[in-house]
Amino acid sequence: MSGKKERLDILLVDKGIFTSRERAKASIMAGKIFVEGRRVDKAGEKVSIDSEIIFKGEEIPYVSRGGLKLEKAIKEFGVNLEDKVCMDIGASTGGFTDCMLQNNAKKVFSIDVGYGQFAWKLRTDPRVVCMERTNIRYVTPEDIGEKVDFASIDVSFIS
Repeated sequence: MSGKKERLDILLVDKGIFTSRERAKASIMAGKIFVEGRRVDKAGEKVSIDSEIIFKGEEIPYVSRGGLKLEKAIKEFGVNLEDKVCMDIGASTGGFTDCMLQNNAKKVFSIDVGYGQFAWKLRTDPRVVCMERTNIRYVTPEDIGEKVDFASIDVSFIS
């Protein structure tokens, strides 16, 4: 075995097991990754690049676990997003945005005060308007420019 080591989340992406570090981290934290038969639950743990790595479970269909939360709500409450203009307030990596798009939303305004977290596949999707470094408290209807049919809000407040 080679002596070279790498962070587990990076190694999972490098080996093509996951498409992003965020997805790899989610599976690691959920206890679905085994290295040489041992469950590893820390994304930053360094492991040999030659280690046997096994993924037990199903991959999350969204860019983050947040999509699973919205998916459950959509099913439970019978929400139809087809051809709707949506807003994801507190977008972070874009799990809710991804879920909205996979439920046939026409357009999603993804708003977050942070930056650099939003998944690349969503950032480059023409149906998404990525509004990073944007505090929803200061967004006006003119900033959006059209009627929003559905909004999700997943934010924390700074006291």
